[in-house]
Amino acid sequence: MTNHLLVLQSDFGLVDGAVSAMVGVALQEEATLGVHHLTHDITPYNIFEASYRLFQTIEYWPQGTTFVSVVDPGVGSKRKSVVALTESNQYIVTPDNGTLSYIKKHVGIKAVREISELSNRRRNTELSYTFHGRDVYAYTGAKLASGHISFAEVGPELPVDAIIELPVVETVFTENSVSGAVDILDVRFGSLWTSITYDEFHRLAPEFGDRFEVTIYNNDMLVYQNQVTYGKSFADVRIGQPLIYINSLYRVGLAINQGSFAKAYNVGVGSNWRLEIKTIA
Repeated sequence: MTNHLLVLQSDFGLVDGAVSAMVGVALQEEATLGVHHLTHDITPYNIFEASYRLFQTIEYWPQGTTFVSVVDPGVGSKRKSVVALTESNQYIVTPDNGTLSYIKKHVGIKAVREISELSNRRRNTELSYTFHGRDVYAYTGAKLASGHISFAEVGPELPVDAIIELPVVETVFTENSVSGAVDILDVRFGSLWTSITYDEFHRLAPEFGDRFEVTIYNNDMLVYQNQVTYGKSFADVRIGQPLIYINSLYRVGLAINQGSFAKAYNVGVGSNWRLEIKTIA
């Protein structure tokens, strides 16, 4: 069952009318919808980031919430438009381009249906191929969130295993180290959020106050290497000092107290940015 809550995410930004048009379409369908925003500042075309931000947010919304995520560099192509029903009974309306990767891996997906544009596309938009966020996704999301259509009425069911998934960097262990990728930034503060989970890091039996050798590579190029303290919070080190910590998603983070680690060392994100944490003998 849906609950009249609609949450929008895109890479559109707020400098023009694109997001407002999506909201307007949703409210034309059902004026009583609660329309909310996850973010519209996804890096343009960055499907991985869209997938991660959904994962970061979705568990804090009630069951029955409908999410619309539009980061769609393939808009107008043959990529499918889908709605996924998660194991936590929420809906995600999105292109089938990898956006569902983190949800499938970490939340779970019960079922996926392809959006039938014959019945779930705004009227008189058939000749527009570049704004499916307004004409297909916001429209279908609003119909679903309001209960004007059921999940079954979205369109034909697809195998969950057939959805497109982005490649995932696997965590690598040695006797005294753990390695993963810099997945994403805590954007405003410049902290690095890695793919290494709390449990994976704790194979090294860390204690607060311990120091570890942290090495960051961009492909094969060494970008950073230093001894870094593991702390409970940023205030466990002096201002300007680096810190290993566990973030709100139970992943290993790397920060500078009251500074931006990403800017200080020109660190980017993605599978080519690798981070190793090693015990110090």
